[in-house]
Amino acid sequence: MKVAVCDYGAGNVRSVVAAFGRLGAEASVSDDAETVASADLAVLPGVGSARTAMAALRLNGLDEALRARATAGRPTLGICLGLQLALERSEEDGGVQGLGLLPGRALRLREGRVPRMGWALVQPGGGSSYYFAHSYAAETDAATAWSEGLVAEAAEGGFVGVQYHPEKSGAAGARFLRECLSRV
Repeated sequence: MKVAVCDYGAGNVRSVVAAFGRLGAEASVSDDAETVASADLAVLPGVGSARTAMAALRLNGLDEALRARATAGRPTLGICLGLQLALERSEEDGGVQGLGLLPGRALRLREGRVPRMGWALVQPGGGSSYYFAHSYAAETDAATAWSEGLVAEAAEGGFVGVQYHPEKSGAAGARFLRECLSRV
């Protein structure tokens, strides 16, 4: 099984590749649109700035490759910033147009601890805790799970996005990534 982890010049690509590798997948980092388009699973990782990430995705045609995958219902995973980039808009960096794979927008956290870092329970989610590190959160009708009142997961068609970092979430994260692979 081939997993293409989108390279936009930042992010947690090495830990995402390693997590999928531990599960037996052939994962690699790529900034090539054709590689991302043809992979069994494409991953848009987290960590970074929305404006810089979107510019890099556009530069290499990864934005269109990801949109085409979504349109075709092909499995695509967004992690943290990857979930936020999948939305129509983000208020980060003064406002950034997203990929539009999910309805909604990413909003700056204004209450509680910012950045929100650490382990938190996801519901529904079998009572599992996952590792979070973010200053923006999704506001979307496509939400499927929450954590402390914030969107933790969202899905539409072949796209699934998570605000947490499954690659840093131990056994619970590995189970989640295994489920993503099983849907391919």
